[in-house]
Amino acid sequence: MGSNAYERFVEHVSQRYGLSLKDYADVWRWSVDSVPQFWRALWEFFDVPGRGLRDGDDGVLSDSVMPCAQWFPGTELNYVSPMLRHAHLDGDAIVGVDEAGGRIAISWGELPGRIGAVAAELRRLGVGRGDCVAAYLPDVPDAMVAFLATAAVGAVWAGCGQDYAPEGAAARLGQLNPKVLISGPGYQYNGRWVDKAADTAELHRLLPGTPVLIVELPTGSEEPVVEMVPFDQPIWVLFSSGTTGKPKGIVHGHGGMLLEHLKGAGLHCDLGPGDVFFWQTALSWMMWNFRCSGLLVGATVVCYSGHPLYPNADRLWELLGSEAVSYFGTSPGHLQATKKAKLEPSAIHDLSALKTLGSSGSPLSPDLFDWVGAHVGVTVSSLSGGTDVCTAFAGGTPGVPAHPGELPARYLGVDLHSWSPDCRSLVGEVGEMVILQPMPCMPIRFWDDPDGSRYRAAYFEHEWADGPHPGVWRHGDWVTVTEHGSLVIHGRSDATLNRNGIRMGSADIYEVVESMDEIAEAFVLGVDGPGGAYWMPLFVTMAPGHTFDGDLGARIAREIRARLSPRHVPDEVIEAPGIPHTRTGKKLEVPICGVLAGRVDVSLDPRSIDNPHLVDWYREQGRGHRW
Repeated sequence: MGSNAYERFVEHVSQRYGLSLKDYADVWRWSVDSVPQFWRALWEFFDVPGRGLRDGDDGVLSDSVMPCAQWFPGTELNYVSPMLRHAHLDGDAIVGVDEAGGRIAISWGELPGRIGAVAAELRRLGVGRGDCVAAYLPDVPDAMVAFLATAAVGAVWAGCGQDYAPEGAAARLGQLNPKVLISGPGYQYNGRWVDKAADTAELHRLLPGTPVLIVELPTGSEEPVVEMVPFDQPIWVLFSSGTTGKPKGIVHGHGGMLLEHLKGAGLHCDLGPGDVFFWQTALSWMMWNFRCSGLLVGATVVCYSGHPLYPNADRLWELLGSEAVSYFGTSPGHLQATKKAKLEPSAIHDLSALKTLGSSGSPLSPDLFDWVGAHVGVTVSSLSGGTDVCTAFAGGTPGVPAHPGELPARYLGVDLHSWSPDCRSLVGEVGEMVILQPMPCMPIRFWDDPDGSRYRAAYFEHEWADGPHPGVWRHGDWVTVTEHGSLVIHGRSDATLNRNGIRMGSADIYEVVESMDEIAEAFVLGVDGPGGAYWMPLFVTMAPGHTFDGDLGARIAREIRARLSPRHVPDEVIEAPGIPHTRTGKKLEVPICGVLAGRVDVSLDPRSIDNPHLVDWYREQGRGHRW
């Protein structure tokens, strides 16, 4: 028997299909060459509590052409069912920790009763299959219980963090006409209490149809009744950032999310009973939904409500020690802040339980990779995926070595390639990230998109659509697949720097500049001007205790030239008062390029930006530039 779930899965498929798989590359190749067999094997290996699975490949995939792939036709299941099998486990299922040190725990034995009580209340309110339950909550255990209860009754979940103002939350949740709105009193953040009572009342007023408002979940215990639903029954709606238009509602299905999350948590994250899974996130981010996968495989899930750096950069590392976290997920920004604070987490806290550190949201630099190894004492598993699929396309896997600046491997079942403009699969060269085979976690549709036109436009209307490869998912990232099967993500392809016809990734420049002690964050843009002119400014914000001057700007340029190339050197280095991000922390490269260029067609929704006042500052920078 293998020592982990991944190895046992390989043994299972080898025996089931008579395979001889020597290494991870062999397993990955089989998983994308034999798509129906791979996904059936996952169903069998994790013993999915469902019904109606037919024999034969068409029992798994009756139509394999994207974007209309039909998965597991005629089957019924529910995302919640596998979690209830772990009710016999000792210890906690969900732990909630807040900024002030408060702790709430729900044991495995208590969890089914809590889900059942909330599900019964939802049914009493008339919520059933296909109805929407909206949540306006911080990252607390009640949010997870509410989601699980919603899924148990076959309703559709949509969550929005309380950091959103009522108007921003309504722009998302209001599209769904929710039958119920679940909220809470507020949360502690950056040393102060943020009262959300007035905002909750305003959001409730803004939502169409006046949904029933729940501000306190039932705390009783009731045997959960779990509704069996079709494989493609909607489980939740996730939203795009909405920075340049109405947020897109991305609809996922019960079955696709269940299989993908069992695979991600069980095989790639190597989680199981006795493990503790903590990813610092919020309800508005897909990582909140992915973190629920820990419960599917019997791992304890930790929630955190508060500022990750309050009262200091040690806050989350302290939590890792006190909760004996085995898998910690964070962002490069948090790691950079810890490094610049000169902390050595493994020397301060007992991190002996920690097996893996996951990083997502933006590419992780080799410098930070090395810092984690030296001062945390574990390997970094960088992930890359997206809200579109609520999972990762690539990341770490047990037994696959990780290299600085790279994602270790393509995930099983993910037929990811780097493509040239003429549809060649590239190795060792930069190209467009494409997915050639369907995955059950791809959206079943977009909300309010009856003819599917918005869905097709998002992923399938590209330069190859009129050629021999129309059914190819173009993800929008600029990627290199290396000779040993790892990946390097260079950033969004629509934000790629294109200087004199040479394409460069912004991530490479960020790696150099943000490793400097003086710099808090960097923001490089390639702006098209009149008559073919091109302007490539680099904006920087300063770390505490440092000031910007011409000497520092010149040193930044020298560092970029020495570590990258002369063509990577920006035209100007400019100190900025801040860098605008989406609510999930992604830099707004493409929209701000349009702002700097003075394009009148760029319309930014301030509700979707963390610091909307910065947009006017960048607009003035564009107006002041002499082409």
